[in-house]
Amino acid sequence: MDFTTGDLVTRTSYNHDLLFRVASQTDGNVIIHGEDIRLEADAPIDDLARVQDRELEKRRKSVKEQEEFSYRLFRQDYQLMKEKRDYQTTEGYHYPSRFFQLPAKVLHIDGDRMYLRKCIELYQRIGLQVHGVHVDEKEMPFEIGPLIEKIQPDIIVITGHDSFSKNKGLKSDLRAYRHSKYFAETVRSARNIVPHLDQLVIFAGACQSHFESLIRAGANFASSPSRINIHALDPVYIAAKIAYTPFMEKVSVWDALRNTLTGEKGMGGVETRGLLRTGMPYLEEESTDYE
Repeated sequence: MDFTTGDLVTRTSYNHDLLFRVASQTDGNVIIHGEDIRLEADAPIDDLARVQDRELEKRRKSVKEQEEFSYRLFRQDYQLMKEKRDYQTTEGYHYPSRFFQLPAKVLHIDGDRMYLRKCIELYQRIGLQVHGVHVDEKEMPFEIGPLIEKIQPDIIVITGHDSFSKNKGLKSDLRAYRHSKYFAETVRSARNIVPHLDQLVIFAGACQSHFESLIRAGANFASSPSRINIHALDPVYIAAKIAYTPFMEKVSVWDALRNTLTGEKGMGGVETRGLLRTGMPYLEEESTDYE
């Protein structure tokens, strides 16, 4: 069976557990990317099966339900944070709530164009200002410096595809991972520019990434402690939790992970200060009529 780039397939040897799309193929070997999880793998052509329309519709419906559940959890969390913020800003509702907020700016670097597009849609739905850039994982360490200088972000998400191969080494061996080395180098380059963990918040990693090396490099949050797959949208919820938490409050690791689809097995990190700053008074611009 021959496949073309973009075809949706599953792997027979893994009992058709995950949905992939074909990225490229050479000499009977196919590079595949997870459709909803940040996993890159290679497989022989005869191990792949094209997904039928009915099966595809069923899978997509299940994923959509998971994504909407996570979004509802985040909205509930956001509403509680907003009510608390309104109460504190108005001294217990004794004063008018006429204040303004300085939003955090997110730089999202992604090795996958389709994931980047899905993430930007979620950032916009949540109400976060984001600058999204598609960069091949191997090029990220060289691109990060100029991007930081140009955009001056408060939060950086460094993600794309990754995978662990036990044929290449132990779980502790960074060489056994497809892209973890490049993620770690990118984090290190960013920390050379902004060393403080609370002045620049960094999420780094993808499916099965080498969690320990990313944290050591200077990431606040990273994947994947248990070397499991993470959902394509999980980094967005980490960024949003930090962005909407007041800067005088810290975000515990559990609070940051609570609204993700993967949870603590797929993601971890260190407690981090929020980035939301509130000011007052909010002055509405007066309209001027010219005769």
